[in-house]
Amino acid sequence: MSDFHPLLVAAEDAAGAVPIRFVGPKDVLDGAVRGWAELNGFEGKAGQLLVAPGGEGIAAVLAGTGDRFDPMSARGLSARLPGGLYRLELQPDEAARAALAFLLGAYVFDRYKARPDKAPVRLVAPEGLDVAETARIAAACALAREMVDTPAADMGPLQIETIAREIAESAGATLTVTEGEALLEENYPAVHAVGRAAAPHRAPRLIEIGWNLDRTDLPLVALVGKGVVFDTGGLDLKPAAGMRNMKKDMGGSAHALALGRLVMQADLPVRLVVIVAAVENAVSADAFRPGDILNSRKGLTIEIGNTDAEGRLILADALTRAGEHAPDLTLDFATLTGAARIALGPELPPLYTDDEDLAAGLLAAGSEVGDPLWRMPLWAGYRSALDTEIADIKNDSSAWAQAGSVTAALFLQRFAPTTGAWAHMDIFAWNPRARPGYPEGGEAQAIRACYALLKRRYGG
Repeated sequence: MSDFHPLLVAAEDAAGAVPIRFVGPKDVLDGAVRGWAELNGFEGKAGQLLVAPGGEGIAAVLAGTGDRFDPMSARGLSARLPGGLYRLELQPDEAARAALAFLLGAYVFDRYKARPDKAPVRLVAPEGLDVAETARIAAACALAREMVDTPAADMGPLQIETIAREIAESAGATLTVTEGEALLEENYPAVHAVGRAAAPHRAPRLIEIGWNLDRTDLPLVALVGKGVVFDTGGLDLKPAAGMRNMKKDMGGSAHALALGRLVMQADLPVRLVVIVAAVENAVSADAFRPGDILNSRKGLTIEIGNTDAEGRLILADALTRAGEHAPDLTLDFATLTGAARIALGPELPPLYTDDEDLAAGLLAAGSEVGDPLWRMPLWAGYRSALDTEIADIKNDSSAWAQAGSVTAALFLQRFAPTTGAWAHMDIFAWNPRARPGYPEGGEAQAIRACYALLKRRYGG
């Protein structure tokens, strides 16, 4: 990857760049810009944007901040500004965060639809900006979003494996893939059961990247992702509305791979394992059924109450595999429950962990980089909702517990590694409404927060 993002321009090439001024309701403007702002009703409200003319071009851009400036508001600039070169009038720390936000907002998914030609909106790299780091983070988020946006026909288990292979090869990492019937031979029975109904060319697989594993002096980080490339619900078939966006049900795998690539590109001083279970929850004569009892890699038997609660099944095997590496830290990502959206909506992913230091670190990192998380409880009182008379655990909690995101996290906790801290993020990976900088479609959630946590915890 080039050290410079294509939309960033080096400071020495900043001649003619238009200043972007972030203005609040109490800020005082001067000169012709003030009169232009008054004429156009610009009051510094959050989301307001005003292009002020000057000479034969643009004198300045005024961006409203509201009562409190949030650097992430710069995410909406690229979509709203005319083509040209701009610079941020901000202090270095704020400018660095706003520059990343600008790059995040420039993401466009154009694989299937040509976009009107438009001169690019480019930004002068702020003074002191770590351009290479900023470009890596923006590229990681773009990778996750592009994977989520790609329809299931073009983003099956094989395509996820191909992306993992490219990531591993570029970093000099190892890649192991266990596919189809080999999943039974290698003891991944839950992954096999969920994915066995798919067409042969979309066979289920367990994908594992290993990096720096010979450096036993370094802490080991495991990243685990749910990769259900399409979720029909299985025999407990989803309604049409519920199935419409299920191409995004592999969002956890996209996030784990994108974060893993970011860690390796930044050469963080850790050993790294990235584990992705990639399956299609299809409907066929061989589909697993309600009432079936599945084996798991951990040896726990699982009664199937609902075939649409499949993500936790493949994660059970993947988390067990992660535990075999004795990680110091495990982070898992999954578009796991609709209940998480009912609790917190699409923009605020729940965070589950029983480690107080990890919870505080992730919440602080998310707040610092504008990638929010909200801690939810692993409420022990609901564990019995997963009890069943004829197996060790069931995959759908009893109705009395109601808290579906909590009980799903409690299910995963039974399989999570015990050698170090573990956190689960029930991400949505999707923008359900379009707005500047946030097109409807795939979204990266928790990647930047987790990366900031890893850098703070392990250095680099």
